[in-house]
Amino acid sequence: MLYELTEWLSDWYGPFRVFQYLTLRAILGVLTALAIAFMIGPSLIRRLGSRGLGQPIRVDGPEAHLSKAGTPTMGGALILAAVTLATLLWADLNNRQTWVVLSVTLAYGVIGFVDDYKKLILKNSKGISARQKLFWQSAVALGAAAFLYHTAQVPAETTYIVPFFKEISIGLGWGFIPLTWLVIVGSSNAVNLTDGLDGLAILPAVLVGGALGIFAYVSGNVNFAVYLAVPHIPGAGELVVFCGALVGAGLGFLWFNAYPAQVFMGDIGALALGAALGILAVLVRQEIVLMIMGGVFVVETVSVILQVISFKLTGKRIFRMAPLHHHFELQGWPEPRVSVRFWIITVILVLIGLATLKLR
Repeated sequence: MLYELTEWLSDWYGPFRVFQYLTLRAILGVLTALAIAFMIGPSLIRRLGSRGLGQPIRVDGPEAHLSKAGTPTMGGALILAAVTLATLLWADLNNRQTWVVLSVTLAYGVIGFVDDYKKLILKNSKGISARQKLFWQSAVALGAAAFLYHTAQVPAETTYIVPFFKEISIGLGWGFIPLTWLVIVGSSNAVNLTDGLDGLAILPAVLVGGALGIFAYVSGNVNFAVYLAVPHIPGAGELVVFCGALVGAGLGFLWFNAYPAQVFMGDIGALALGAALGILAVLVRQEIVLMIMGGVFVVETVSVILQVISFKLTGKRIFRMAPLHHHFELQGWPEPRVSVRFWIITVILVLIGLATLKLR
């Protein structure tokens, strides 16, 4: 909205043209989302607490978590509000990629909200059944995939890119739709599984989201795209504003979610964040790079899968508890140590992912 306003004002006063620059609007997106999170965070936390929306704690989990019972959850609403408002204020609302990423993020937020609502308000410990959750996640992901496939403006938008190799790309055709479904649904659930410790999921999501913003900026600029041998996606540069908003909102939430957490994000935040990362990777054609940079999310998910398979086949567990972060807790690692070390690993993986821009 402010982007359109400044565009109109620039016809009357030239200096307003500065707001047409993506880099400035991305920075303003970060700062706006951060300010929104700081302004509404305390009141939201108090409201969640007064309504009894406290996090239930698994009795079979680490004993240190028992003291967290009753901590307000559904704080992911703070992230969604900050991301949405900042994006609407500073992004070009005539850009279809902006609406796709925003719509997918909010739709998954709604799925997470219903799940949290059933658990916390209706006292249904299972929330939405796994089958129902997968159905609605799939419906949103397939809808977004079909829309992107049928509105693609250039072949690069549906081409599978292999990092580190500038000459290896695969035209997916209809295969673009199931791949997009897999990336969005997989990413959403991976972040949700990782969200088990104070600050554990949010900072990696911020780091990966910020890195995907760099890919979006490069992909949207024809000169940078040609120089770095990445696919040029018309309009993808506008996603930098959304990524900036995601970074600002995430850092604002981390302010309240850092150990000891004042609020948890709940499924409303975790599912939405994961979906946002997934659809961003699809839009800039960097699905493999997402797996590299989001390696912590991948490993957490794989640990759960291996634990389930091992227990069903042999009756034995590979890890003391899954997801993997709980295994380290039961090994005696304090919660902050687990989170910080996972953050450090994510920084390394993000740098490796960014290196694919040049190492081709």
